[in-house]
Amino acid sequence: PKGALLVGPPGTGKTLLAKAVAGEANVPFFSMSGSDFVEMFVGVGASRVRDLFKQAKEKSPCIVFIDEIDAIGRARGKNPNMGSNDERENTLNQLLTEMDGFDTNSGVIILAATNRADILDRALMRAGRFDRQIHVELPDLNEREEIFMVHLKPIKLSPEVQPAFLAKQTPGFSGADIANVCNESALIAARKNKNIVDKQDFLDAVDRIVGGLEKKN
Repeated sequence: PKGALLVGPPGTGKTLLAKAVAGEANVPFFSMSGSDFVEMFVGVGASRVRDLFKQAKEKSPCIVFIDEIDAIGRARGKNPNMGSNDERENTLNQLLTEMDGFDTNSGVIILAATNRADILDRALMRAGRFDRQIHVELPDLNEREEIFMVHLKPIKLSPEVQPAFLAKQTPGFSGADIANVCNESALIAARKNKNIVDKQDFLDAVDRIVGGLEKKN
């Protein structure tokens, strides 16, 4: 395929997955965020798209990753900032033109990420563009336990702290949320001048992260 869209909530590892694919394939990885293309100055977004694809063609085989593609890829006519609408459409049109401008044998694969596939312009989903969607969901209980095991490695833990217990305390958490819980628990322990992190530190950290998530939503 020429392009694939990674769809899922924030913090589930879409960017990490794209990097891992490039690492496994042992090819160059070009990464930009959709917001990098959105500028007040006329023509800047479209020229950045051209530059990105020019570099990619020169370094092929390679993987191009566009994070938060909804910043430029919203359905035309549905953008809240009407003033910047034309410029964003020019950038989107340039992206579509570039994707159509090389064939599947060029060795360039384009991955993009969004947490709002429903607002993307349908032209992006046509055959030969982002016609494949890969859903990256929130981790389940076992996956959360595995993610905790990774992030707990550098932390000095009380023996009572078990990844399985922590996984049960964190339903609906993303991988990024779990990383934050581990960092926060270590900070809480440090503030109490302790040299190990115990169960209560983690429970306090979970409460703090839950509070932050509720504010966001």
